[in-house]
Amino acid sequence: MFEFLFKRPGEKGTDTQAAQGQQAEAGRGDKGGDQRGDQRGDQRGKQGSGSAAPGGADGKEARRAEQAARARSLAGDEAAAVALILQSEFADVRLAAAEHVVSQPALEQVQAAVRNTDRRVAKLMQGRLDAIRHRQMEQRQAEASIAQAQRLLQEEKLTPNQVADLDRLWKVIDAPPQLAAEFDRLRAALSARLEAQVDLQRATIDALAALRKLAAAPGNGDEPLQELERLSAEHAARLAAPEHGTLPRHLLTDVDAALEAARAALVRPVAAAEPPPAAVVPAPASAVSSAQASGSAPDGEQGRMQAGDEAGSVEAGSVDAGGAEPGAAGEPGDGENATPAQPAAAPPRPPKEKKITPADREANERFMALVEAMDAALAQGQLHTAAELDKTLKDSKTGRLTAQQSERLAHVRAEYKRLSAWARWGGNVSREELVHAVEELPAQNLPMSELARKVSAMRERWKALDSVSGAAPKSLWEKFDAACTAAYAPAAAHFRHLADERHANAAKAQAMVDEVNALVADSPAAREDWRGLASASQRLRQAWSRLGTIDRKDKKRLDTAFGKAMETLMAPLEEQRAIEVARREQLIEEVYKLDPADRHTVDTLRGLQEAWQGHAKALPLERRQEQALWQKFRAACDTIFAKRKESAHAADHGRKAHLHAREAICAQLEEFTAEGDDKARQAAIGKALREAASAWHASGPVPRAAEARIEGRYRAAVAKLQGEADTLRKRAGTAQANALRDKLRLVQALENAVAAPGPVEAEGWQGRWAALPPLPADHERTLHGRFNAALQAAAADAAARGAYAGTLEANRSRLLAEVLRQEIVAGIDSGAEFARDRLRMQVEVLQDSLKSGHKGGNAGSQAAQFLQLCALPALLDDRTASRIEALFRRVGGEGR
Repeated sequence: MFEFLFKRPGEKGTDTQAAQGQQAEAGRGDKGGDQRGDQRGDQRGKQGSGSAAPGGADGKEARRAEQAARARSLAGDEAAAVALILQSEFADVRLAAAEHVVSQPALEQVQAAVRNTDRRVAKLMQGRLDAIRHRQMEQRQAEASIAQAQRLLQEEKLTPNQVADLDRLWKVIDAPPQLAAEFDRLRAALSARLEAQVDLQRATIDALAALRKLAAAPGNGDEPLQELERLSAEHAARLAAPEHGTLPRHLLTDVDAALEAARAALVRPVAAAEPPPAAVVPAPASAVSSAQASGSAPDGEQGRMQAGDEAGSVEAGSVDAGGAEPGAAGEPGDGENATPAQPAAAPPRPPKEKKITPADREANERFMALVEAMDAALAQGQLHTAAELDKTLKDSKTGRLTAQQSERLAHVRAEYKRLSAWARWGGNVSREELVHAVEELPAQNLPMSELARKVSAMRERWKALDSVSGAAPKSLWEKFDAACTAAYAPAAAHFRHLADERHANAAKAQAMVDEVNALVADSPAAREDWRGLASASQRLRQAWSRLGTIDRKDKKRLDTAFGKAMETLMAPLEEQRAIEVARREQLIEEVYKLDPADRHTVDTLRGLQEAWQGHAKALPLERRQEQALWQKFRAACDTIFAKRKESAHAADHGRKAHLHAREAICAQLEEFTAEGDDKARQAAIGKALREAASAWHASGPVPRAAEARIEGRYRAAVAKLQGEADTLRKRAGTAQANALRDKLRLVQALENAVAAPGPVEAEGWQGRWAALPPLPADHERTLHGRFNAALQAAAADAAARGAYAGTLEANRSRLLAEVLRQEIVAGIDSGAEFARDRLRMQVEVLQDSLKSGHKGGNAGSQAAQFLQLCALPALLDDRTASRIEALFRRVGGEGR
């Protein structure tokens, strides 16, 4: 993550590679990438078409104009647009032609061709391809939804949740108009089916309510019968409806039961209105036996059971009727030879009249309603419901029953007995099948849970048969119980093994609780072994989570004990972790406080990372908490590095700008040419150098890779101009030195002529002075004054001329002393003949320098002293003149 901080600029490779890397980095932006892609496309176009033609600027513009005209004249011609894009060398022409490409094959062709050459056209093609593919995907999803709607429309049973799922799927699809219209048509058909289902169910529920009301209050006359027939016809029509399959089964069963109950309730008043028979003659036993034979009784035992039950039912009905005994059936013998019951000799005596109260009437109605319900249950084959109703009838109290009611009760109970006998026979058959099914279970190799569930289900079915078909024979029960025990044996062994494992797991859990309590007694927190404590707690929690199942009675107790022990053990660790979290948060805050521009930020950040690693090794936090804090710390570090990277990029741009500025300065210095005379040229060069130096120092740092190169270039340019300026200055100094020397020699020659006898021609000396070039103001004024003084002395009388000559002679020694002093200060050898005087003069010069506070004199003071020497009129010989010229070359040249 930190490798880029340790890269040196010199490691980037050649300038070409660096330029390519800069272009690739800058090409991440869309706009810059587009422009570079266009430039690269133009360059490739140049290399492909115009590289062989020198001076192709006019040809390029002509080609651009011609291709632009072709792009404007495309007018939707996609093939021509594709051809123009593939052969054009100009980015703007390709972009204009790309506007006419709309089909998917053409878009894919152009996108594949310009992917790496023209970013703008590639992005345009990609965007249109994405839009086309999105529309295609939406169309496919719409077609799939329409196909699903058609399948739902063809299904026999349609549920609302299927339509709701279809609506949720369609809601997120942007379908074309034609598919949307097709879906709306199918959705309307589905809605019509759902509405038809709702109407059908509501009509069935309303019919059920009407039937129950009709059965509860049948009324008199033909209207209830007509209403019953209407409801029955409507029910038959509903069963024939296309959506009848969606009606709940229990609802249809309830409607059928309600129809039977209503029919029975409406038929009962009609039967009650008929006159009772004179006597009820029971059928002989032979008739009963023949009826049983025609009903296909299973065996003689079942026939005897049925005959006995029917006789008992009739007798019970007679007793319930108040002692009226219409007849009695004899007990069955072996099953076929039953003694027939004898008819009564005389009609039964009428019962005593008893006043019927409203309560007795209401109880009688309730009783008979139960009888009718029992009859309806028997008609539906619901023997269990009939048994419950028969039990309720036996426990209920009612008033006196009429003969018809008693006969009705006897008939219903006889039917119940007959069906019970058949149920008992069928129950034994079902029990045999259960035994066979249980005996086959071991061979099926079922999983233990499935085996246990099946055996339990078999036993439940056996119990259900007992409640419906009566008790089973003992031998059959023993056979079934042995088969269930044998089949359940593997599951029992498996469950015993699981129980043993649960006990073992409980023992392991108790051992772990004891281990935690031992750790609490000898807590590592006292030794500040936080890492060991965290490792131990994590190990214990993981081991506890890997424990197997434990009995429920022990699970809660052990969980509570383990939780309390772990809380006690982890309390110091949690406190220390809270402190550690605060330290980590402090490290994160310190990272955010760092200055990205500071040069020491990287070292500081590295130190913070090492501190983080040290804290993590000393005390690991919870994995989730540790991960969250590390993410925050890493994000903070990434923020600092991102800011440093941004500042580095900004600094790179600034250094590049500074480099361009310094290159411009160097170019100006290299191209600078001064005009005019030497003095003007020297002044111009000096000004240019000063301005360049000021601009150079005003610019900032440049890239380190180009720093040495640009510095060398600048120094070379400055050295070139400085050399030219030095040349001009030396030439000017040499000219001035020669002029000073010539004028000084002229003045010395005039003074020697004044001191010598003979006339002096002033005009000649004036002409010679005027012929010499002028000197700087100080030197010109000094030497010209000395020259005029000599001319005036030559033009004066003999006494004045002699006095001036005396002055010249008197100044000879003074001049020699001054020459010797200045030679000592300038470091010029005076000669062997002046060694003693030079030694004495050196002591005086040293004393003067000590008094003045500085050693020797600088160039300005030496030039001033030399000017004073030039202003001193004195006679001198050739040796002294040569010494003055040597001193002038040293002091006068430096002064200038």
